[in-house]
Amino acid sequence: MSQLRFGAPEEGKTVISGSVDAVIYSNDENGYTVLRLRQEEGGVVTLVGTLPYAAPGESLTAEGSWSTHSSYGDQFKADYIERLMPESIAGIYAYLSSGILKGVGPATARNIVEHFGTDSLRILEEEPEKLASLKGIPERKAREIGEAYRKQSALRRLLEYFSAAGVGPAYAIRLYRSYGAEAMEVLFANPYILCEDFYGASFADADKLALQLGFHGDSPERVEAALLFELSHNAGNGHCFIPAGKLCAAVCQLIGVSGEQSEAALGRLRESGDVVQEEIAGQAAVYLRRLYEAETDVAARLLEMRGRLPGGEKAEEYLELAQHEMGLSLAPDQREAVTEAVQYGLFALTGGPGTGKTTTIRAILRIFDRMGLRVALAAPTGRAAKRMQELTGREASTIHRLLETGYDPELGILTFRRDEDDPLRADAVILDEGSMVDISLMDALLRAMKPGSRLVLVGDADQLPSVGPGNLLKDLLRSGAVPTVTLREVFRQAEESRIIVSAHLINQGELPELKNSGGDFFFLRRKQGEDALRTVLELCAQRLPKNMGISPEEIQVLSPTRLGVTGTMNLNKALQGALNPPAEGKPEKAYGPYVFREGDRVMQIRNNYDLLWKKADGSIGAGVYNGDIGRIRALDTAAQTLTVEFEDRSAEYSFELLGELEPAYAMTVHKSQGSEYRAVVLVLCSGAPTLLSRAVLYPAVTRAREILITVGDDAIFAHMVENNRTQRRYCGLKTRLTAGNT
Repeated sequence: MSQLRFGAPEEGKTVISGSVDAVIYSNDENGYTVLRLRQEEGGVVTLVGTLPYAAPGESLTAEGSWSTHSSYGDQFKADYIERLMPESIAGIYAYLSSGILKGVGPATARNIVEHFGTDSLRILEEEPEKLASLKGIPERKAREIGEAYRKQSALRRLLEYFSAAGVGPAYAIRLYRSYGAEAMEVLFANPYILCEDFYGASFADADKLALQLGFHGDSPERVEAALLFELSHNAGNGHCFIPAGKLCAAVCQLIGVSGEQSEAALGRLRESGDVVQEEIAGQAAVYLRRLYEAETDVAARLLEMRGRLPGGEKAEEYLELAQHEMGLSLAPDQREAVTEAVQYGLFALTGGPGTGKTTTIRAILRIFDRMGLRVALAAPTGRAAKRMQELTGREASTIHRLLETGYDPELGILTFRRDEDDPLRADAVILDEGSMVDISLMDALLRAMKPGSRLVLVGDADQLPSVGPGNLLKDLLRSGAVPTVTLREVFRQAEESRIIVSAHLINQGELPELKNSGGDFFFLRRKQGEDALRTVLELCAQRLPKNMGISPEEIQVLSPTRLGVTGTMNLNKALQGALNPPAEGKPEKAYGPYVFREGDRVMQIRNNYDLLWKKADGSIGAGVYNGDIGRIRALDTAAQTLTVEFEDRSAEYSFELLGELEPAYAMTVHKSQGSEYRAVVLVLCSGAPTLLSRAVLYPAVTRAREILITVGDDAIFAHMVENNRTQRRYCGLKTRLTAGNT
């Protein structure tokens, strides 16, 4: 990233000066620019760096280093830049005639420069109405040109300020979208505004700016921002609220203020409505307003939906017809599930692997069809939706796609086309992988369901909870407020799978057989991490492809942890080296702890609602979501972009966005939720105590469809089976549902 800097160059760095001769490439989103610089001492060189709205005629002094690109030759990579707007008539004309301003071409630029000379740029910014005195420029066009120049100047100065402070330019662009030319003034008044969800800056980045601007360590703005940051940060860890005492203590530790100052700031936030405090199960629960509204709304809507609906009196009749048409006889608990789904507007179906959830869903679908109901099938992720579609033979979509999700860049919020005013046309929604749905997404879905429609919520309550805030499925089941059936019988065909049998044993706290006597469940005992790593590489690169015909594409390596020899970070680097090694002519880009290489399997690690994608048929949309898996199909080091091909669409990432991607040869068990893989290699050698638990081992085992190979320490495996401790989430849904059920 290029930054403004003054003084002597750093050791090993070079300083060059000159004027912009031509702009080859410019990315307005992040300011990344490739240009030709005509040096003062003569000669034209290629310069790359962060230089928003660069145009011919500008004078630059840049500090950086030389490099040689394999395709584009010698380049100067600028780390720091001082830029000056052109002052000569020739330079101003070159700048204005470049097309940098909408409505100003060569002829208009010549007209302006001939009349105003070296004062032209000042006229554009301060007195654009004078342009109307020129032939061919009416008053309306003069205002538009002046507005375009002021807008560009303000955004350029803002981007330069962020760059000089070492803060990402994307935040500057978002701030400008909100406040226009007043963005700098807003930033100086309260830089902690960048911590708001729309801007997405970390508290550390905003705090760095604030302290540079002279804010005191105990300023009200800083303490309030720290409180909101702690609530947002903990929402990312699954909590809908934080007890007031814990929240204030965390802020005191974070920024070193007193308890009184923290409590006073919390009081101000309550008064302003930014947070809501309410007693939940004896706790003084502090919510971000959006999460409070989501939780209370979900509770109210679920309680409203749970009643009986017309048609339920024919449930037994419909059941018999469905069994006849499907040519099977359902087990007693399956029969109960089907009849309850027909009778009630809200129904929850749970059960582990092999207990017949899919067959039950098919029967419910068949009956809903007979009843003339329009049914939508949905799941939280694309991978889970695809699996649901394969199992039912019916079209399924993600919740986001069902709701026709968009992103409003002006308001900075996620938007859904489907809501109370324009609800879903479906009479019933069957939602799979309910444990993965966070409280905000469930709120959006329920708002989009028309009055009198049905919701069948399907899932395994023993899977890991959602990445986002809430513990929806477990809270719903524990409340006793919703009609629920749990399938417990493991069917004979499923009993032949050691994966399924082992999963149920683990869930019951019993250690499965770890001897390798064939079947689909294997344990390779490796006590040392390095030995386990070598075995994983052999399995993925050689043994499974050669001996069992399972390609590396069909293998997913899982680990409880990111760190250590057998954590996903090290596993990904090693697997990349084995499965997609560097080669001449294969482009790559180092970013953070990883090297991204053409051909790599990668995963999106956070929701990006405004990232554009394109399908093979030419259709375009926006939104790539946390957990989406794709492959790098192109990497352009000159344009500083890479293209990721997902299942049915591709998206182009600027290098500034590479922090949103990770290699996906290996992933944590948490990231694998809702997915199923032909082969899973599970590595168990180390991990934090909270990760070495039954709650992590059980879902890991259930991710494998045909074969599961666990590589690691059998003592750790046994410990995880015994350790049934789960991390508490602060959520109020169960309390609200229970209170509404009395």
